[in-house]
Amino acid sequence: MINALIRRAIASPVLIYTLRCLIGFTIGYLLYTKFVHFELFWSLLSIILVISPEENDSKRLSIERFKSNFVGSFVALLCIIINGNSLYMIVIGMLVTILVCRFFKIMNMARVAVVALLIIMVQPHQEELSYTPILRFASVGIGCLIGLSIVVGSAYILRNIRKRFGIFIDQ
Repeated sequence: MINALIRRAIASPVLIYTLRCLIGFTIGYLLYTKFVHFELFWSLLSIILVISPEENDSKRLSIERFKSNFVGSFVALLCIIINGNSLYMIVIGMLVTILVCRFFKIMNMARVAVVALLIIMVQPHQEELSYTPILRFASVGIGCLIGLSIVVGSAYILRNIRKRFGIFIDQ
């Protein structure tokens, strides 16, 4: 009976996604509450954006979300360095983000990249510091790395457990 329960649990995409999100949220929330001056709320969002609910190709999709999140946040940082966060710069940033996503063949994740761009460029800054966009870029990057680490690490653990129980699922 316990073996059957374990077999169902490790084969359930809903349970796996839920656990990944809970682990990611817990890590992100702990960082957010521990380092309140670094706008780590954005890493919390990035963690959840990177973790994929898809049963098949979850690692590939998470890596694509990771890339697109970095594209959007990097383009936003460049736009702010070049000319601030005016309406024109935001529109140019959105266009550049979409083109970069097309170039890297991650168009299916372009909306995640645009969201990352908007997080950095539009949301009012809590602190009146000139380096706030850099902190947001770092925060999004940290969230992406944490989310990707959770997906890759859990996939490795699940693969070993599935081998042990003779369950083979393409992921």
